[in-house]
Amino acid sequence: MSMPTASRVHSPGWWPTKGDATRDSYVGTATCAKCHASKVATQQKHAMARAAVRAADAEILRQHDHLSFRLGPYREEIVTKGGKSVLTVTANDGAARLSADLLWAFGVGHMGQTYVYEKNGSYYESHLTFFSSSQDLNITPGQSLAPPRSLEEAAGRRMPPAETHACFACHTTASVINSQLDLSGAVPGVTCEACHGPGASHVVAMNSGPREQGEQLIMNPSRLDPVASVDFCGACHRTWEDVVTNIGLGALNLRFAPYRLENSKCWSKPDARLTCVACHDPHQPLEHDAAAYDSRCLQCHANQPGAKTSAGYRDSDHRDSDHPDSDHPDSDHPGAACPVSTKNCTTCHMPKVESSIQHSTFTDHWISKPLR
Repeated sequence: MSMPTASRVHSPGWWPTKGDATRDSYVGTATCAKCHASKVATQQKHAMARAAVRAADAEILRQHDHLSFRLGPYREEIVTKGGKSVLTVTANDGAARLSADLLWAFGVGHMGQTYVYEKNGSYYESHLTFFSSSQDLNITPGQSLAPPRSLEEAAGRRMPPAETHACFACHTTASVINSQLDLSGAVPGVTCEACHGPGASHVVAMNSGPREQGEQLIMNPSRLDPVASVDFCGACHRTWEDVVTNIGLGALNLRFAPYRLENSKCWSKPDARLTCVACHDPHQPLEHDAAAYDSRCLQCHANQPGAKTSAGYRDSDHRDSDHPDSDHPDSDHPGAACPVSTKNCTTCHMPKVESSIQHSTFTDHWISKPLR
């Protein structure tokens, strides 16, 4: 059964976003690459590796060095110059102004990028996000759509400490140390140790002790059972329990793939192969071609569809003798064959859904039978 991430991180052992390790227990990707060079090289091309960058390194801000948007009685601008990005909110009458230096950019920009700044010891999420669909600013998902009532409200939303910890723990590596937010040594993006845990003790053991002992000193998600495996990814992408216990998410839950996956009919009769990593290799860039996922679907579903003919009969009524049971489930293929096709499965069963709130299109991981 799915568990809330808060429960997972308080259990023994490493879990993404746990944040209880010391700074010197992290070794960095260069050390990991000494033994895992190919995995490190391809993982750095994954969007997760660019889940956050310092604002000074944000390519989107460099390419769009003057962004502006009107929010009721206020005008907001993000101007980038000389490696510095400044957020400025001005009242329409010009009588009042507020400025803040942007420190972090969250999101690789494939769909959007949200900015974080600091004020009086607290971190703020910018009220506006850059969306790739429009190549411009618009209101950050989850923030109020109502006209701001003050300069401060127009600029952004103060993030409570627990939320700040969670955001940085998911978008960066080694930013929460000894359970305290410490950005002095934070590594932008999701790197090896964000998922596998701090590697210092593992490296020492692998270099000097029995290999078996060293392997036990690093988190290996492949050892997890299917529910725990999906919850592992859900530490940042939201587990089923994380979503159902947060009733305020509403339409935003479309982007939380673990929650959507566990609502699928396939999940109600679980097959050990149905996990996030069955389709997505976290060490490889995300595959956007629908056809690339067909082989995964056909590992569980019979690969000969009983399609209807023009006369109204199913192909299975006249099935080829070489495939006598091809459209019936069995122990290796518990899912029935699709009556339509064995190609581009996700285009029908995991359609892309446009979210007006998020100004983006998401693949719905709630695997379902299309309505006809």
